[in-house]
Amino acid sequence: MADASSDTFDVIVIGGGPPGENAADYASRGGLTAALVESELVGGECSYWACMPSKALLRPVETLSLAKALPGVPVGDHLDVAKVLARRDEFTSHHDDSGQVKWAEGAGIAVLRGHGRLTGVRSVAVDAADGTTRALTANHAVVIATGTCPAIPPIPGLQEAKPWTSRDVTNLHEVPDRIVVIGGGVVGCEAATWLAGLGAAVTLIVRDRRLLSRNEPFAGEFVADALRSARVDVRLAAKLQEVRRAATGEPREGMLRGAEVTAVVDGEPIVADEILIAAGRTPRSDGIGLDAIGLEPGGYLETDDTMTVTGVEGDWLYAVGDITGRALLTHMGKYQARVAGDVIAARGAGESTDGLRFAATSDHGRVPQVTFTDPQVASVGLSEAEAQETGVAVRCVEYDLANLAGTSLLRDGYKGRAKLVVDVASETLVGATFVGPEVAELLHAATVAVVAKVPLDVLWHAVPSYPTAAEIWLRLLETWRS
Repeated sequence: MADASSDTFDVIVIGGGPPGENAADYASRGGLTAALVESELVGGECSYWACMPSKALLRPVETLSLAKALPGVPVGDHLDVAKVLARRDEFTSHHDDSGQVKWAEGAGIAVLRGHGRLTGVRSVAVDAADGTTRALTANHAVVIATGTCPAIPPIPGLQEAKPWTSRDVTNLHEVPDRIVVIGGGVVGCEAATWLAGLGAAVTLIVRDRRLLSRNEPFAGEFVADALRSARVDVRLAAKLQEVRRAATGEPREGMLRGAEVTAVVDGEPIVADEILIAAGRTPRSDGIGLDAIGLEPGGYLETDDTMTVTGVEGDWLYAVGDITGRALLTHMGKYQARVAGDVIAARGAGESTDGLRFAATSDHGRVPQVTFTDPQVASVGLSEAEAQETGVAVRCVEYDLANLAGTSLLRDGYKGRAKLVVDVASETLVGATFVGPEVAELLHAATVAVVAKVPLDVLWHAVPSYPTAAEIWLRLLETWRS
């Protein structure tokens, strides 16, 4: 049990989001005292501004779509916006982190409020809101888990327009009548989905020639078609050139800025009530004292697979989560943190760190991810293009998800597709993609197959239950054998 009044801990974690919580927890389970330093809310981005509120907003949109596709189910034409937002607020605990703090303290972790920064080897300063600074010492390790923040591109007038970022759109308290969304990645596509579902007229501006450009091409095509069916104006290969807006007051999270905004796209002015920037993330590595230990601030922290920061002697500095740039996903950050916590505990006890549990190997070409649009996009491992870029000889098989009894029972007019990327030398999966309603639940089976390198001849004997969407595995394997 860590004593919050102490200035010395075995492990000090800077950043109290899910990766930081997990690193502290697993180190504590290993018998070490741990402190969690957080300047905002314990639980971090995921709990209050990302995963939880966004999925709470998306689920009603998806459910209404499902109900409309099932004859005999009584359904209205519109969502009750107030109730949707109220449920969202329940999932974010109304931005009250007392429950998260109670969990941490119950796990024996000391929670320290303030901005944490390195001051030297195993030394951390915590700058509190009242202006005081507390000096801490770590006996074994410091873990950086400060994450990322939205990137604002250097477009004329954009910064001055005080655009919405992901924090605003997940915590919106007013639904804009008209909104321009910049970015065709996960955040942009998910936000466009729930904004349209809540009644906004959405214009989606995408620099690339397709949505979700890191996925298989058909994934972006399915999502673009669905967004257009929801009356989203999807503009591909488009360029935001300038943003104009009259002076606004101090921005309040999730509230309209009070003046119309004009986005100039390919020479055309688009007038809206709000503009959302969903154009990537940037690491929160400034102001955390990296220069005090000889590291360059401003970029991602490179680590080895034990999550030890490279370029720092002594195996005392670790990084987990988005700040590493390895895989900007909450579940991957938590995975890295579990590895780091185990490594720190073992090293603290003078034990070996040989073995699978002490290396974050799934960061390398085996990352699972779900985009919760309607339809969902679920993928793991390498796309066909990525496999070809890495020199892996692959053969791919695809199948129409609509041609299954299990999916046809889910809803009328089901649309979807599945694809396996197979290493021809070993006949094992290196990647899989599923696109369609409710395909997220198909992903873990694919993840197990990719991570465990299960031969297709073995997968043939994993018989899917009938009638379920999992029958897609049988159809894909049949396609492979033919």
